[in-house]
Amino acid sequence: MQMRLINRRPGRPLTVFLALLPFVLALIGYTIASEIRLAANPADKLLPAPGTIIDTAVRLFTEGDRRSGRILLWHDTGVSLMRLAIGVSIAAIIGLVTGLLIGLLPHVRAALGIFVAVLSMIPPLAILPILFIVFGLGEVSKVVLIVIGITPFLIRDMSQRVIDIPTELIVKGQTLGASSMVIALRVALPQIMPRLIQAVRLSLGPAWLFLIAAEAIASDLGLGYRIFLVRRYLAMDVILTYVLWITALAFLIDWALRTLSRRLYPWAGEGL
Repeated sequence: MQMRLINRRPGRPLTVFLALLPFVLALIGYTIASEIRLAANPADKLLPAPGTIIDTAVRLFTEGDRRSGRILLWHDTGVSLMRLAIGVSIAAIIGLVTGLLIGLLPHVRAALGIFVAVLSMIPPLAILPILFIVFGLGEVSKVVLIVIGITPFLIRDMSQRVIDIPTELIVKGQTLGASSMVIALRVALPQIMPRLIQAVRLSLGPAWLFLIAAEAIASDLGLGYRIFLVRRYLAMDVILTYVLWITALAFLIDWALRTLSRRLYPWAGEGL
């Protein structure tokens, strides 16, 4: 019988090779484009050489600021991660609780289902000026933007996951005398916790977007603020270093959440 492509599985060495191949090709493509531009104009700043980016990264990670003495990249990272953690945590809690209520209680579903769907259609960045007016330019507005940006998605995802729980499980719980609260905590909650982690992983991309946007517009600290601060000097080596660092942070957070899910809920499958 002929082996179809959909049934073939790459071995470990081939898997590693295929995983690294796109990154290597991207690096080669960038290096070629950089060399072409620098050959035409050695003072070109748009595509700095990879060696220049590496030197800049080493300097940003190790050298302190002349005025404050602190290493700005690490300080910006700490500030941005704190804002991200608070915003995503609040959104996850609201999404979990509200999703449970909408998924389990028909009256709550009738009252909030359409409302949450409409909220999810509002572009969060469009209301950023309103947030600055209402909450000011401090930390609250940045955290609120993250919460508003990803909470509707989490609520809809959690509520749908609760609705998809087999009816037999709910009926068996009621037959054994379980109250609505017990069913929510002992039947529904364990079923949707792996999905919550997955939903948070999926929402991290938009969360980073909202964070960077808020920091770029109104902040004096943070990764987004620093990127938009140096853009006026066309310091692409600094910008690319920060972009690569943000990408690495996002990847590490995603990997940590995936590992946590596999250890806590191994029965949920490898897809998490």
